[in-house]
Amino acid sequence: MAISSEKNIQMFDMLIDGNIDKFNDERAKGNLPDFSKKNLRGIDLRRADFDGISLQDAILSHADIRGLNLHSSDMEGASMKDAKISGVYFPENLSADEIMMSVQFGTRLRLIR
Repeated sequence: MAISSEKNIQMFDMLIDGNIDKFNDERAKGNLPDFSKKNLRGIDLRRADFDGISLQDAILSHADIRGLNLHSSDMEGASMKDAKISGVYFPENLSADEIMMSVQFGTRLRLIR
């Protein structure tokens, strides 16, 4: 369900403040934020329910995204320089080489077409 820009900001702030449980409670209510072009640099996002959330052009540098299910998330253009990615379920349209280049060099993710 699309949410208002105010709710989108509130849910983003929950992550910034480390309120992962509160964020997940909002997701359980069907609220699907759009984090396109958001700066999530250095945030510990483990345990967050990111399934289906757009991360298009987002900055995930130095973020801890270990164990996240991003399988149905749009990650085109996202950058993950030095992110912790162990156990992440990435979208099928991202190659391992593309992911590693982004983690190592900060390149923007390009999807396999």
